[in-house]
Amino acid sequence: MTQQGIRQFTLPDVGEGLTEAEILSWNVQPGDEVKVNQVICEIETAKAVVELPSPFAGRVSDLLVEAGTTVAVGTPIIAVDTGGTDGAPRTAQSRTTAPAPDQPAEEKREPVLVGYGVKSGATRRRPRRGTGPAAVPRPATPERDTARRVVLAKPPVRKLAKDLGVDLRAVTPSGPNGTVTREDVRRHAEQVQSHAPAPRAPEPAAAEPAPAAADRTAREERIPIRGVLKHMATAMVDSAFTAPHVSEFLQVDVTRTVKAVRRLRQRPEFADVKVSPLLLVARALLMAVRRHPRINASWDEANQEIVVKHYVNLGIAAATERGLVVPNIKDADRLPLPELARALNGLTETARAGRTPPADLTGGTITITNIGVFGVDGGTPILNPGEAAILAFGQIRDMPWVHKGKIRIRKVTTLSLSFDHRLIDGELGSKVLRDVGAVLENPEEMALAWG
Repeated sequence: MTQQGIRQFTLPDVGEGLTEAEILSWNVQPGDEVKVNQVICEIETAKAVVELPSPFAGRVSDLLVEAGTTVAVGTPIIAVDTGGTDGAPRTAQSRTTAPAPDQPAEEKREPVLVGYGVKSGATRRRPRRGTGPAAVPRPATPERDTARRVVLAKPPVRKLAKDLGVDLRAVTPSGPNGTVTREDVRRHAEQVQSHAPAPRAPEPAAAEPAPAAADRTAREERIPIRGVLKHMATAMVDSAFTAPHVSEFLQVDVTRTVKAVRRLRQRPEFADVKVSPLLLVARALLMAVRRHPRINASWDEANQEIVVKHYVNLGIAAATERGLVVPNIKDADRLPLPELARALNGLTETARAGRTPPADLTGGTITITNIGVFGVDGGTPILNPGEAAILAFGQIRDMPWVHKGKIRIRKVTTLSLSFDHRLIDGELGSKVLRDVGAVLENPEEMALAWG
């Protein structure tokens, strides 16, 4: 039972069937006033970083979960004093409140993230090992609020502090927005050690003693596998060991594509957008899909069917600080070239900032991975789960090339196409790769004319 006027906000399901999330940072502190839909914290799910809004207004009574902690959906994370129950909003009532006697539990409407609507039916989740019932929140007192400080630190920094026996609340932060860094933790540990009494001389031992915890920590780094990184690892393993991959390679003279990109940058319809060769690679793949729809398909194991998609949700693999994500552009095949360029720019910028909405991470049909930005020529990309093909775009290099019967220096790239051999044979895969290369060799007639 919560106290009169104290409302708990539980970690919601943002609409993707997630079971847990990590509290990255708090935007409010005990004593702060909050409004409805004001962002109170950032959480990292298995797919992206999401800003979490408050479902009701009031004064923050207590933060029930520290930043850096991973909690299950449905766990209370913050307590807010709404000033009494009479005028408190009812749209996000705490899950700890018992239903009325005449209302069956299975018909209770469960709250989800504000802005995503609500879903009917009681939520049943598999119990997590070692997780007991949520602690009953206590009203915050001025003394407790003064002494308590929510520490901002990344999981590896928290692990380092734990290994060194350092209380993060005692560390002076030097990172942005008051974030505790590795250097802060090590500096604090050295200061504590310098004021500690001298240890007794160690007893002689037959074998060389194991290195101290601090030495091991300095020589190794342990990164928790969770959030986006965990989702990426699971997806890649599932894909690699479910779909039989075949990869093909094609070197292409893209000198005309590079020149076309320069001309596009001078056109008024592209004045406010960044134009790169990736734009024409995307258009070339979309044209190949139009000619060979079967490449844009998926394997339905349950129904033993091949599902051919007559729309293209074009995925772009993006490397972020938290791991690989593959957001997609919905109905990319229907976009004119300037709109496709804007969609590509917005997608990559949002992904790198860790702000990709969950809806953009689902429903992809075919993917491009731009490995050329890392100075790599080619590779064997792994399929995005549920898709039949992925195209890798290598770096563009100056290379000797036979052009019009003479050896000249040309702009050359390597295209790598991986596909699911259950539904795409070598002939279809080769035709798709050949057509993509043909568009990039001569982009004027096809890529610029379409749309």
